Amino acid sequence: MLRSYQRRAIDDLYAWLSKNDGHPCLVLPTGAGKSHVVACLCKEAIQNWPETRILMLSHVKEILEQNAQKLRQHWPNAPLGIYSAGLGRRQLGEPITFAGIQSVRSKARQIGHIDLCLIDECHLVSHKDEGGYRTLLAELRAINPNMRVIGLTATPYRLGHGLITDEPAIFSDLIEPVSIEELVYHGYLARLRSKPTSTGYDLSGVHKRGGEYIESELAAAVNTEAQNIQVIEEVIERAEGRKAWLFFCTGVDHARAVAEILRQKGIAADCVTGDTPKAERERIITDFRAGRLTALTNANVLTTGFDYPDIDLIAMLRPTMSPSLYVQMAGRGMRLKSHTDHCLVLDFAGVVRQHGPITAVQPPSKAGNGEAPLKSCPECHELLHISAKECTACGYAFPPKEDEAEAKVLTLHNDDIMGMDASEMLVKDWAWSKHIGKDSRKEMLRVTYYGEALSDRPVTEYLTVLHDGYAGQKALATLQKMVTKSRAELAILDDLDEAAAILTSGTPPHMIKYRKDGKFFRVLDRSW
Repeated sequence: MLRSYQRRAIDDLYAWLSKNDGHPCLVLPTGAGKSHVVACLCKEAIQNWPETRILMLSHVKEILEQNAQKLRQHWPNAPLGIYSAGLGRRQLGEPITFAGIQSVRSKARQIGHIDLCLIDECHLVSHKDEGGYRTLLAELRAINPNMRVIGLTATPYRLGHGLITDEPAIFSDLIEPVSIEELVYHGYLARLRSKPTSTGYDLSGVHKRGGEYIESELAAAVNTEAQNIQVIEEVIERAEGRKAWLFFCTGVDHARAVAEILRQKGIAADCVTGDTPKAERERIITDFRAGRLTALTNANVLTTGFDYPDIDLIAMLRPTMSPSLYVQMAGRGMRLKSHTDHCLVLDFAGVVRQHGPITAVQPPSKAGNGEAPLKSCPECHELLHISAKECTACGYAFPPKEDEAEAKVLTLHNDDIMGMDASEMLVKDWAWSKHIGKDSRKEMLRVTYYGEALSDRPVTEYLTVLHDGYAGQKALATLQKMVTKSRAELAILDDLDEAAAILTSGTPPHMIKYRKDGKFFRVLDRSW
């Protein structure tokens, strides 16, 4: 049985495919159950159109195993073949094939005609015309020019490129049926709690290449015995009886060094890296899941395809300019747990401050600088880097020499990794209007919510629906959800005055969750 948002994701996908050419990407947060969506898509496609041939690709054998398991759960007799050297399976010819990209990248001719190609963790597909995915897709499209590609990811952006829909791109559009806030609010995901750490890394001498820290310089700055001991002592002090600790480290040597210090301090710990033999890696992870290990350190191997719900402490010891890597690391702690309602994140690497709350992470720029949003636009509330002179969403021009103390107040809510510390208000009514940016003169929609209590202060939010880029895409996606829920009869956005009148006549939400952003508000959730 699918959850409501999983069914909505599939229905939104069908609607998009019926109206558009090209290749969409389903954006589902880590822990939302992408494997159930994949399973249902495969089952419905084959049962409704028996001649359909489906290829599901991934770069991680664990993801292939999880997706195959969920397909068997939804459809025990599914005509499924698996082609993966890592899993020791080489089956082609079934209507549905789940395959590792490394194993099939040069086998388009053997695979043959494909109607539907699903790619899990599709942010790894190169935006350039190179790499295993791009090579295979080009050859499969030569066999069947009508093949549709559907991506699935929690992080639809790439360092050095921006959104995966930015040109040049395979993916045409993003479909975002559910947010992290909604999943947490409805009890499908656990909260993360972050606390500032006493220990941090000095990266002033570390240079960047391709938008990311140079690995050798980063390792030299981070992996020192004195810092490792300090970090471990602070983790032990803050662990407070937590049972499963996951460490993200800067390189293989760092991961091994941290594991050794943990053992010296009396903590049952082990380490997995890309060099760990398959059998040993499986044994270590089994011991961690079984509670025989308290701590597990890793270097670049447990960011995707690894799920252990009871992880209740994540130690981030790996600075990164990549918002995708940051979100993937944090996501390991968001599964529902058997013994607590949250996961503690200790951010020694400064990535929470670097990239902001995981509910408000911004795509990296095409220049690959990965800079974090560190102030809020007073016009439309877009999060921006502290040095921005103009809001990229609405065009607001910041006054010169902005007061430094005020800027610090707006810096990502003191390392709040969820960005969800919010107030609630029961809504009596709402009013929509067209708003024109004071300095930019750009048009947008404004909605003001009025509470049931006389003491409730009205809450106003701005939707930059006519703007280009990510801000416009986000605003349009939000508006579409609000139109559907409110049953407003709004079809097109030709005239914002007319749209505002139609929206005002719709049914307002029963309740909103919102957060103060400086002098303004950010609406986090709307419930009808």
